[in-house]
Amino acid sequence: MTRPSTPSNLSPNTNLSHDPVLAQLRAIVDAARERRAEDVVVLDLTEVSSTLEYFVICTATAGLQLNAIRENIREKAMAAGLGRPTVEGPSDRWLLLAFGASIVVHIMTKDAREYYDLEGLWSDATPLSFPEDAA
Repeated sequence: MTRPSTPSNLSPNTNLSHDPVLAQLRAIVDAARERRAEDVVVLDLTEVSSTLEYFVICTATAGLQLNAIRENIREKAMAAGLGRPTVEGPSDRWLLLAFGASIVVHIMTKDAREYYDLEGLWSDATPLSFPEDAA
């Protein structure tokens, strides 16, 4: 599915109501940050994949934090209109939450993120920026 091009830099005050997917991505990014996930990256895969739409990748510093981030993302994403995700893992290095093929969230330790280098593998994807809320 090819989606219309999305802005690469979304301010915290951008009205996302016209695009529910961007609102759902914002909810996921904010949920990860609420649990102190580091280096949260969103990749738009719509132009480079025929089956996937968006990756959200973030870093957790410890195994317990992986689970806290996962649970907060699950709750906030479902509140934003996404269904219950399938979860790959559990692992003490990497958890994957799949909201169908539209949004896949990777929560990784720093070592796993460096080793698997998803951003490098998907370097043709367009990064989307969701700045932290100034409030």
